[in-house]
Amino acid sequence: MMLRRGFILFLPRLVGLLVVACCSVSIVYMLACTPKGDNQQLAFPRVHSPTVKEGYEAILQEREEQHRNYIISLKKQIAQLKTELQGRSEQLKNVQDQYPDPLDNRLDHSNTEKAQANLLAFLRSQVDKAEVHSGVKLSTEYAAVPFESFTLQKVYQLETGLTRHPEEKPVRKDKRDELIEVIELAVGSLNNPEGEGNAKHHVYTASDFVEGIYRTEKDKGTLYELTFKGDTKHQFKKIVLFRPFGPVMKVKNENVNMADTLINVIVPLAKRASKFRQFMQNFREMGIQQDGRIHLTVVYFGKEQMNEVKSILENTSKSANFKNFTFIQLNEEFSRGKGLDIGARFWKGNNVVLFFCDVDIYFTAEFLNSCRLNTQPGKKVFYPVLFSQYNPSIIYGHHDSIPSLEQQLIIKKETGFWRDFGFGMTCQYRSDFINIGGFDLDIKGWGGEDVHLYRKYLHSNLIVIRTPVRGLFHLWHEKQCLDELTPEQYKMCMQSKAMNEASHGQLGMLVFKQEIETHLHRQKLSSKKT
Repeated sequence: MMLRRGFILFLPRLVGLLVVACCSVSIVYMLACTPKGDNQQLAFPRVHSPTVKEGYEAILQEREEQHRNYIISLKKQIAQLKTELQGRSEQLKNVQDQYPDPLDNRLDHSNTEKAQANLLAFLRSQVDKAEVHSGVKLSTEYAAVPFESFTLQKVYQLETGLTRHPEEKPVRKDKRDELIEVIELAVGSLNNPEGEGNAKHHVYTASDFVEGIYRTEKDKGTLYELTFKGDTKHQFKKIVLFRPFGPVMKVKNENVNMADTLINVIVPLAKRASKFRQFMQNFREMGIQQDGRIHLTVVYFGKEQMNEVKSILENTSKSANFKNFTFIQLNEEFSRGKGLDIGARFWKGNNVVLFFCDVDIYFTAEFLNSCRLNTQPGKKVFYPVLFSQYNPSIIYGHHDSIPSLEQQLIIKKETGFWRDFGFGMTCQYRSDFINIGGFDLDIKGWGGEDVHLYRKYLHSNLIVIRTPVRGLFHLWHEKQCLDELTPEQYKMCMQSKAMNEASHGQLGMLVFKQEIETHLHRQKLSSKKT
């Protein structure tokens, strides 16, 4: 549209320039070929000079050659302008054929309905281009745009900005107003459902809001997915909204019933019986007692500590009256990818949500609901960003004692960080896992298999939900850097260990501990003297 208007304005100027150029050529030629006045005769040979004829002929020939070259140059420029004009005309025609010109509709006040229809069509095209109804194939994991999550009080963010807080109350007014507007609009939509007439229904308020996720794609708009409490304990209402750089549009309003949605938690394991005991305490409280719609699959490698692990599992089963578990034993070298793959394929029941988990993970009942709400067979998989805990002995070293585990699970920059480089904890339906081809079983040990699976989902048409979550924690454990590593590998291992030990500021306090103590000692001495 802008191209056509610009071209229409430019065309008269172009024609005028061509006319002026042709006139200039004619005038210059006439002036050059006309005998000069008396005041310019010094430029020519004298009349009685024996070389007068040859001199005139040489000068005229030189001037004629100059004019000929100039005319040829002008002709070339005119030909180029004609070619460019033809190309611009074809481009304009293609644009007109592809997009109806909304300017005509806006200028034509008698055709208001058509203008509104064109605007609505544009906004809906923005929705279609965004990942609302289906996923978009991406080349690498770096191309994925992560979601951020929020509640009524807090925003859980990867892009922490100047504050460096992984979670905070929205500080910027525009962000605070944006989220309030979206929640209010969702509440209004729930209280005025379409197609129900005057039927009585539950009156929703902001207090019914559970959590939401959102992300902005700079060339499309902002997508919001909000979850509200439903009529019963296991029912929820989900509202999807989209802001296509304009008014927020309601995309979807659906009932989500998770009462019968089972989660199969699959844990690969070798040794680590003490960690498994801690994991089962969390699983019993959150999975069995609070959630109740859960199955546990343990894939155990080797035989060392196996009896102790089985004993912990059986004791939990008896004390909690829990029978929904499977124990698979493999006599081979540990492979996380293979363990998860075998555990997923071992399931023989109906399609189930798979939660790939590690033994050093702590989850809440709220996270299990997030796992259900952010997965959909054939459509969505969930890749939460968990919060990784720093070394408690460093964080709470100045305290009298280290708090209990539950008290340590606080999302602050002093206590941990978003593990945005990890893709191991994930929720997806078993059917999607099987259809995508599962794990690469050639990868041994730890690492690599999770990124490989994540990339396969990104390359598919499934929507990948990537967002930090408040109910999933990686518990700190000591990282061993083996002597067999090369100097470069050992250095990288120590850097990784440092990142998991404490924050930048806390590590700085350890490095400058002696200097700080010396300063405090001097302060005491100076206060005694005064």
